[in-house]
Amino acid sequence: MERRDDTDGSIERAGVGCIMGLVSSQLKTKTLVPMCRQLATAYDAGIPLVRSFDVLKRETKDRKVRDILTRMQDSIKGGATLGEAARGESKYLPPYFIQLLATGEVGGKLDVMFNDLADYYEDRLEMRREIVRAMAYPLALLCLAWFVGTFAIRLIGQVVGTVFSSRGGAFDLMGYFMEYLRFQGGVLVVVAAVVAGCIILARLGLFGWVWGLFATHMWPLSSVTRRFGLARFFRSMALLLNSGLPVQQCIQESAAITGNPYIERDLLKAIPRVQDGQTLSQAFEDSKYLLPTAREMLYVGEQSGKLDSSLRKVSQYFMDEASHAVKIAMRGLYVLIYLVVAVVIGYTVITFYAGYFGGMLDAIDGI
Repeated sequence: MERRDDTDGSIERAGVGCIMGLVSSQLKTKTLVPMCRQLATAYDAGIPLVRSFDVLKRETKDRKVRDILTRMQDSIKGGATLGEAARGESKYLPPYFIQLLATGEVGGKLDVMFNDLADYYEDRLEMRREIVRAMAYPLALLCLAWFVGTFAIRLIGQVVGTVFSSRGGAFDLMGYFMEYLRFQGGVLVVVAAVVAGCIILARLGLFGWVWGLFATHMWPLSSVTRRFGLARFFRSMALLLNSGLPVQQCIQESAAITGNPYIERDLLKAIPRVQDGQTLSQAFEDSKYLLPTAREMLYVGEQSGKLDSSLRKVSQYFMDEASHAVKIAMRGLYVLIYLVVAVVIGYTVITFYAGYFGGMLDAIDGI
């Protein structure tokens, strides 16, 4: 079974979404949302699948989506199943999307799968927007602190040096601007080198492990990453189990959806236990990332025979926990950024007066 990282932009990886976008040709989440919703609406209205593709092609403005739908439509007209047509577009469609379409078709639940996929990607898009909204202001403050701070600190040093220089002379403001631009250009080169290194690591399949090491184990990213990953895992488990896949395969496919190799590796440890006849609550008993409340909810769902509903509740539980963790992390980040800005301002003021009075004392000594 083909496995690959889901790089269409999940929430807690917002900071690396642009980098991953450079090495992935898959459709983005914001493109998949209207595509899935329109297919679900057309299919619910009783429009045949091939004609639904025609309707969607007329309504979408995305040329890539139109080309994908045209090729899938031609494949279906040529005798291929929907799952086979979707697998032919694996370069552009996420594995999770392809798997659900195939299983929904086999199980005769395409209407359910289309609606579930639409709901799933709408939730993912909302999570992503929540992170972007929360990160926009702190990142703007950090950028402002960097540019203003570096400009002021370097400017003060040169002004003080010129004023109290033994050679005298006027301060060359234009020359300082040119020097400052060269300095920021050097910084830009360093940033570009870091981005290039991330792209190389991503192409080698190592970026997820490097980024995951920080995102999974360093606060405040860890609390957000773990809960969003588990929310996606249990949401995917509910959908795949509902489509009729074996439990072991559901765990394997859903673990890959987390987008975090450390969380995925931890969840995959449950497969041998399920194969030995243990229940899901028992199989995940030693998981490092599942909270006791989530395991208890799984146990209740298995005992009541409503595992699908229980998995959705566990997913929503982790989603709520993740949203709460985001709010806490943002408060902490705001405080940290304000401290950084205060340190930059304080350092700038101290540097100015230290240089000013130091230059005055040197000038007096020289008289």
